[in-house]
Amino acid sequence: MNLVTGGAGHLGNVLVRELVSQGEDVRVLILPGEDTKSLEGLSVEMVEGNVLELDSLISAMKDVEVVFHMASLVSITESNTDLLYEVNVGGTQNVIDAVKQTGVKKLIYTSSIHALERPPKGVSIDENLRFDPENPAGPYDRTKAEASILVQQAAADGIDAVIVCPTGVVGPYDYRHSEMGELILSWMRKPVNFLVKGAFDFVDVRDVARGHILARDRGKSGETYILGGERIELKLLHGLVQKVTGKKKKPITFPLPIVLVVAPIAELYYKITKTKPLVTRYSLETIVSNSEISSDKAKAELGYRPIRLAKSIADTVRWWLQNLRFTKRSLRS
Repeated sequence: MNLVTGGAGHLGNVLVRELVSQGEDVRVLILPGEDTKSLEGLSVEMVEGNVLELDSLISAMKDVEVVFHMASLVSITESNTDLLYEVNVGGTQNVIDAVKQTGVKKLIYTSSIHALERPPKGVSIDENLRFDPENPAGPYDRTKAEASILVQQAAADGIDAVIVCPTGVVGPYDYRHSEMGELILSWMRKPVNFLVKGAFDFVDVRDVARGHILARDRGKSGETYILGGERIELKLLHGLVQKVTGKKKKPITFPLPIVLVVAPIAELYYKITKTKPLVTRYSLETIVSNSEISSDKAKAELGYRPIRLAKSIADTVRWWLQNLRFTKRSLRS
């Protein structure tokens, strides 16, 4: 039996789909009252619980052999810092404690490429970098780093635990409108598109899901594996979206200094209107920072083979065109 925390989210529901397609038994931990539209029609067992409640985790792990711990809060702003620490760090410690008490055989923890220290441009980002709990980029990065260190310590104490670090996740089955999904959707629907010059490494959500299973089956305890795809300029990513939609919209590109001045105002607007932020200082710094990321270790040790980004974007756009009415925008900090 596999237990997936955060299994109703974007990456979570795709992992669940992959496990089910392989004929595996899956149990999903969901919050009381959580929207489970993304899991509709899948042969899975759903149990209510919360990573903040140890007893509910112990109950959910009964007869479970593998735990995929994906549940976390994502933030591209500086708000809700206390809650981020409570869920991302405290929740992960609870998962570790529950694994110890129930005798689960293996723990796969979903960290983030942003949890690793950020080296200067010209230095490849790989698993030789340490997790950086002092990262100045933002509280999300710091909390994911602290949680990753907890998992490393658990592995050193004897738990069979593996860490995976996805890069920028894109792809279908995005029922709750992820940050990248919302951006791609805006490029599809809005008459005018705005861009900033920058690039990042983006990976298909289905590859990340398969990478998790490879980490379970082939990953070494205590090791970290980066699950990346392709580095691409935002203007080229925008072009891939246009190629599928058939629309010829020339984007307006703003100079970074101007956007950095506007970003704090935009963040205030998102907070007041309670809408999902697309442009923040954090997201801007991400796309202009070093994004030369290597997945060579995962390819060599796990057999990880990501698909081409052009196919991923094409599948994503087509999924949005067919399923937008079934999705629901969720607000994240």
